[in-house]
Amino acid sequence: MSYEDRDQYGMYVDNGHKGPGPELMGADTLIGDHVHNLQNEHLGEIKEIMLDMRTGKIAYAVMASGGVLTIGEKLFAVPWEALTLDTVNKRFTLNLDKDRIEAAPGFDKDDWPDMANQTWASQVHNYYGTGRDFTTGAR
Repeated sequence: MSYEDRDQYGMYVDNGHKGPGPELMGADTLIGDHVHNLQNEHLGEIKEIMLDMRTGKIAYAVMASGGVLTIGEKLFAVPWEALTLDTVNKRFTLNLDKDRIEAAPGFDKDDWPDMANQTWASQVHNYYGTGRDFTTGAR
């Protein structure tokens, strides 16, 4: 099911916008979207979207990967800027090889990390190549 299928309010009607997709999207319609890499391999599914309440911006998409019917699946906080909306296939793209996501820093659904911790955030951004260093503020 894609974000267009979950659009209960008719938000994604093409009104002649200039972007590659809807300019504004409801977070509710993005949860459940699949994530693929550039080799068209399925990496996971968006389970949650985390907002930075200080800046008002999206910080992470929590992606689930592996497991069967949520049993044994691993969660990953993927920096929002590492994801690209694929409007043709109605999913997200993450430029990461499948073996890299399997080795990515993840967590269990019952043991979430402190995503506001600056050291943790820097490690995650460095892993995904978004290069933000929260301990110094540098990019």
